[in-house]
Amino acid sequence: MNIYEVQTRTPLLIQNLLTIWEESVRATHLFLSDAEIKQIKEYVPQALSRVTHLIIAEREQDVPIAFMGVEHNRLEMLFLSPSERGRGLGRQLLEYGMQDYGVLELTVNEQNPQAVRFYEHLGFETYKRTDCDEEGRPYPLLHMRFRR
Repeated sequence: MNIYEVQTRTPLLIQNLLTIWEESVRATHLFLSDAEIKQIKEYVPQALSRVTHLIIAEREQDVPIAFMGVEHNRLEMLFLSPSERGRGLGRQLLEYGMQDYGVLELTVNEQNPQAVRFYEHLGFETYKRTDCDEEGRPYPLLHMRFRR
């Protein structure tokens, strides 16, 4: 397993990560319609290009299987290929982000209970809830902080 911060964000890498994002969202964000996923997908390449720290995980060189984005001690994104779920990779990535990038906060969709439980299990607790996501869509968000 190789986990590292990407220095150059090539179009091929962005496309590979977009595929992971979509497969992951389809497996975990069951509250989203196909049309909503397609609409949100349009903004993902921009988010991948702009996040300060983009970290990927690979089992084989140049074949990403998961990624996370970190900005100012916040986990902005964490997505795994569905075939990698339940194998400890999410935990490994989050712990890497906490240790190397000081991740202490994150936001998660309330309607994604597996993710909520995952973050709670790793020591995060909700400190705020919003009724809508950042784009004003009716998807409640839980804002979580690491319990020290």
